Amino acid sequence: MIRRATGPDETSDVVIVGGGAAGLSLADRLTRTTPRTVTVVEPPDGPARPPERTWCYWDRGTGDLEEVISASWSRLRVHGADAGEVTVDPEPLRYHMLRSARFERWVHSRLARSSAARVLRATAGTVRDVADGAEVRCSTADGRELTLRARHVFDSRPLPALPPARTLLLQHFRGWYLRTAVDRFDPTVAELMDFRVPQPRHGLAFGYVLPLAPDRALIEYTEFSRTPLTTSAYEAALGHYSRDILRLGTFSVEAAEQGAIPMTDARFPRRIGPAVFRIGTAGGATRPATGYTFAAVQRQSRAIAAALRDGRAVVPPPHGRRALAMDAVLLRALDTGRIDGPAFFTDLFRRTPPERLLRFLDGATTLWEEWGIGLRTPVGPMLRTAVEIPFLPRRTRRADGTRPRYRESPR
Repeated sequence: MIRRATGPDETSDVVIVGGGAAGLSLADRLTRTTPRTVTVVEPPDGPARPPERTWCYWDRGTGDLEEVISASWSRLRVHGADAGEVTVDPEPLRYHMLRSARFERWVHSRLARSSAARVLRATAGTVRDVADGAEVRCSTADGRELTLRARHVFDSRPLPALPPARTLLLQHFRGWYLRTAVDRFDPTVAELMDFRVPQPRHGLAFGYVLPLAPDRALIEYTEFSRTPLTTSAYEAALGHYSRDILRLGTFSVEAAEQGAIPMTDARFPRRIGPAVFRIGTAGGATRPATGYTFAAVQRQSRAIAAALRDGRAVVPPPHGRRALAMDAVLLRALDTGRIDGPAFFTDLFRRTPPERLLRFLDGATTLWEEWGIGLRTPVGPMLRTAVEIPFLPRRTRRADGTRPRYRESPR
């Protein structure tokens, strides 16, 4: 049930601020597994609502999301800068793609069938702790004020500034949904990283291709670097990749996406008050060295729902300490140029069993498996970086231009 804000004060067991991947995933999970009343606060229609986004992840099956998966691939490919390619089958894992609008409609329809859930179209302002819970101040599109009170508030809004970090890169990109005049794509293979594009002075760049049909695909140009490009620069890079590298011939662009994801070893507090919590990227769900978020959001939502069902108000860490430590080393090694980024990622796919590598990127490998993967990386530069990391200061940087999009590709 989607409602307009109408009263001066309203009370729920749980208020979720933000109706993106993290907020809606948690709302859906809570209404299915706990008896609590849940209110989701989403911005009204207008510029405050984000444009449609693409989210991807891998898993052994589709689970509850089967209805909203737009495409799926059984094989993955990486093109090295030397034009050599690696195509792998990560069975039993598959790579899945969702579109945000379809996911949102699906969750809204499920929430509408629950008498304990509601969606309010209002702009959330301040969130603060009060006696026996927390409150969220909201305003409607016509200027009316509303105060929501709850025992627990989960806030998924992007942070205005990132926490202090030793390393901050951006994964920034622009993509085209395009259609070719003749069949050009193999719908069974997702191109995760194509390093045949020109490399920037700092960081790395690659192409990304998700075939949707023999004549349709999402094609993106992505960089890991410190500063986003202009839209015209992305367009030029996409044009070069599509025409000169992929040699697609005649094609038409049907839609475009653009965004940036912070890749940082910052520590994201998940609890900011006795009754106020952060979730999603704001709560550290984005994997620092890859940008993967959607799968972590699902794990985080399940864990929060289980904790509340057991009478505990907690947001468990979405990634383990070991995974975060390894990410910090990799980010620093990339930022300093000690390792060749395209060679690093290409060699990982060439030398590591694909199913194990994807579990590693998802933080689901054992210490012994991680040791074996580590031996397949540039050991000297990585060890040197690991030794210096504890002595580096953490600095605060603005998050301008890094509003996250849970797109879940190899980023």
